[in-house]
Amino acid sequence: MIYENMDLKTTGIVLGVGLIATHVAALLNGKSIRATLQDFPRNRAIGVMLMTLNALWAFWIVSSMDLGEFSALRQKILFAIPIAYILVVFFVEEFLAVRALGTFMLLAACVLLDAAWFKVPETMAWTKLLLPTLAYAWIILGMFWVGMPYLMRDQISWLSHNGSRWKGACIGGLVYGILTLGCALAFWN
Repeated sequence: MIYENMDLKTTGIVLGVGLIATHVAALLNGKSIRATLQDFPRNRAIGVMLMTLNALWAFWIVSSMDLGEFSALRQKILFAIPIAYILVVFFVEEFLAVRALGTFMLLAACVLLDAAWFKVPETMAWTKLLLPTLAYAWIILGMFWVGMPYLMRDQISWLSHNGSRWKGACIGGLVYGILTLGCALAFWN
């Protein structure tokens, strides 16, 4: 496990509050956030910033985790991460922000999975599945956005095409956040 100190309750609280805050903001400021999301896929500055964060996170993970049979390759991997970062930032001009967000989601999903790993709440044990379910959704989306970043542009266009889709997505995320926060406070220890 990479994040051995991750607590199920703390992760659930942080995730729940984050989901609630972002979806309430998206619900209340729909027009401005939709406009921002329309510009996001081709926003190079955000792409470079997110890719920098991803490279630092990946470097930290490789330098601190047990690589098992690949431990002999640790120095080569640590050498390759900054080189790959530089090559991606300078030569991947199309949808860099989407690819960087997809990579970030892949890294973040590991945090959720580690927090839920072998931790079963005393009551309502099924509630722990809220974290892995979201993590696997992030993994699937992240892989598609890294490999086929134009899909995010199409998804944003579809979602923001009319107000009912937008409100439905915001309310769905808000309900998931409330459910996660409620379960973290009530059942997870």
